Amino acid sequence: MTKNASAAKIEQRWLQFINQDSLSNEELARFKTYAKLLYEWNQKFNITAVEDIPAIISHHFQDSLRLSTAINMQDIKTLVDVGSGGGFPGIPLAIKWPHLQVILIEVSHKKIQFLEEVIGQLGLEDQVSIYDKDWRTFLRTSDFDIDVICARASLQPEELLRMFKPGSPYKDALLVYYASKQWEPSEKVRPFIQEYVTYKVGHKSRRLALLKR
Repeated sequence: MTKNASAAKIEQRWLQFINQDSLSNEELARFKTYAKLLYEWNQKFNITAVEDIPAIISHHFQDSLRLSTAINMQDIKTLVDVGSGGGFPGIPLAIKWPHLQVILIEVSHKKIQFLEEVIGQLGLEDQVSIYDKDWRTFLRTSDFDIDVICARASLQPEELLRMFKPGSPYKDALLVYYASKQWEPSEKVRPFIQEYVTYKVGHKSRRLALLKR
């Protein structure tokens, strides 16, 4: 593919994103800055396996935003992103819904540096914070007022179920697990499943599993 053809493909993908997710000019500008940072950092560090811009848009940005197909985002005040990595789904959700307070749980030093850079460049300091300890420490030592906890390509549901233990401050929160359409819960996880919401990103069929105590 020539350089001009590649640029045209990228621009077409941005236009699809604008139309499919009703992006404002400000949201688009933030997503473009985010994609640029992710592309640049991926040249030096392994932030995410998805590296080209069209794939970043669909597999990371749009996939993250599909949480809105399962819940009314206007009803959510605070959301936790477990094992955030490159900031997914937390940062795209914060861009799209500016009322949302987002906590990113991430322990990798390089990924924390990247997340700090993104938060600073996108002006999300008052909306997005980073928790730099592991999931179990988060459950044991924190006590935030949280509505939804999300996990996308991070911990397994069996580990996430710790949030529903009787002594957990988050036992009444909603857990949303991003999964492939083929994913099936284990016997341990199945009793907590409230609902599945299926959606498409590009040509991929995926689904959100909603879990409650």
